[in-house]
Amino acid sequence: MREFAYEAVTDPEGAVALVAADPDACFLAGGTNLVDHLKLGVASPRRVVDVSRLPLASIVAGDDGVRIGANARNSDVALHPRVQADLTVLSRALLAGASPQIRNQATTAGNLLQRTRCVYFQDVTTACNKRAPGSGCSAREGYGHHNAVLGGSESCVAVYPGDMAVALTALDATVVVLGPDGERRVPVEELHRLPGDRPDRDTTLAHGELIVGVEVPWLPDGSRSAYHKVRDRAAFAFALASVAGVLRLDGGAVTELRLAWGGVAHKPWRARQAEEALIGRPLDEASVHAAVDLELAAAAAGPANAYKLALLRNVTWLVLRDLAGEGAR
Repeated sequence: MREFAYEAVTDPEGAVALVAADPDACFLAGGTNLVDHLKLGVASPRRVVDVSRLPLASIVAGDDGVRIGANARNSDVALHPRVQADLTVLSRALLAGASPQIRNQATTAGNLLQRTRCVYFQDVTTACNKRAPGSGCSAREGYGHHNAVLGGSESCVAVYPGDMAVALTALDATVVVLGPDGERRVPVEELHRLPGDRPDRDTTLAHGELIVGVEVPWLPDGSRSAYHKVRDRAAFAFALASVAGVLRLDGGAVTELRLAWGGVAHKPWRARQAEEALIGRPLDEASVHAAVDLELAAAAAGPANAYKLALLRNVTWLVLRDLAGEGAR
């Protein structure tokens, strides 16, 4: 691990000022992702600004929704009574992530900002455009079991590894960001970006901008939500594919539908074409598969990751079938 300056701050504005003024500075919260990358030599900031002491850990349920502080621990959010009862997709997504020990340490903002990565990103002996722009993408011709099938580019085919952001995308959540010019709000769907020719940039945030909270609206009356994750082992593994769904039916026809996919793109993927194809129609396996295929028309898969296409069809149907029955809210 290389030497760096460490500074603990007690106010958000001070944290923003320190990082914004230094292009080699970064924020540290729970550290479950950053500390690993410091040890591996993937990250080498000159200054680390510890924001874990900031008073941003509250979870406040109001009339319109819940506001989750940036430092709220993943385990606390997952087990919050209103989240469990009324935002089931978020609770289940968080409980599907990592391990209990990591969920007890990881923060809301840190979870959202974990690096999009593959095995080559974390191996400094290999070429990786995300880690070292212009060096090449080892994953394109190498181990491709986890590679993206949507939104990838010649520069990068890594997939976003988190679960919470997938659920928040389906919930139309908003991230509250503090920067040198004050606060702004960013839809979660617009927080992360596709790689293009700049895979080193995971998000749309400017350097020095700090996430201070997440606002999640309550679901419309009659809606249910769920999250299902398929992975290589039962715990502490990234998704091969995951589906977050919000569904409302009226007389058997779909009146509200939100679908977000994880494990298949450089960011959580909002399946809007599939949503539009199913609105106003009764749910059945054939129509769901056909809607998913519309979304996958632009997919690019090779022999190692083509299984993800069938997996998405089947898991999306599984989630919607269960929501159409006696599902959770």
